Amino acid sequence: MQAAFWHQRWADNQIGFHQAQVNPYLQTHWAGLALPPGAKVLVPLCGKSLDLVWLAGQGYQVMGVELSQHAIACFFAEHGLTPEVSRQGAFEVWRSDEVALWCGDIFSLRPEDVSECAALYDRAALIALPPDMRGRYLALLGDVLPEACKGLLVTLDYDQSLIGGPPFSVADEEVRQGFAGWQVETLAAPEIIGDSPKFQKAGVHSLVERAYRLQRGGAAR
Repeated sequence: MQAAFWHQRWADNQIGFHQAQVNPYLQTHWAGLALPPGAKVLVPLCGKSLDLVWLAGQGYQVMGVELSQHAIACFFAEHGLTPEVSRQGAFEVWRSDEVALWCGDIFSLRPEDVSECAALYDRAALIALPPDMRGRYLALLGDVLPEACKGLLVTLDYDQSLIGGPPFSVADEEVRQGFAGWQVETLAAPEIIGDSPKFQKAGVHSLVERAYRLQRGGAAR
């Protein structure tokens, strides 16, 4: 999607992708990554997610990347935080305690920007992108993330011909191809169509939500 699309969504408060609670997969499976205390976590296309606060509360350093300055301003205002703002390459960085939100185009990230990131958390980035941009995004992760990086990924899988994205459908095969060279372990794959009236109305009969554990290096499984 073009930048203007997301800026308009935030301006119009059309942010159905924003969850009003911490993601349950994050709460259930994050400890399984066995990260060291204080590890830095990259959260792409983070919006104003409550997951950022949860990760910081667990003692991690959080590096969110978000295109919308409005979303970032809302995050800090809603949590009563006064950030320090600085420049880092192509990004404007808003920082308060353990949370730093980088405002700008994620495709401008350089290896040196994320060299200290031990983990990736992607709940709403991959599924926010159409196919051509997903390929670029997955290539970017492979180019910039350090060796031995770990991660937690959440996707949706449904008949894309019945309803347009975002969120877009990302099949299991695409995940495994996109993370070639990583260990990819499916942690959960529930059928959630019963909880998704928007998709039911569009005639979608199956909506599978998958959570994956990622580990750079090793064969997929």
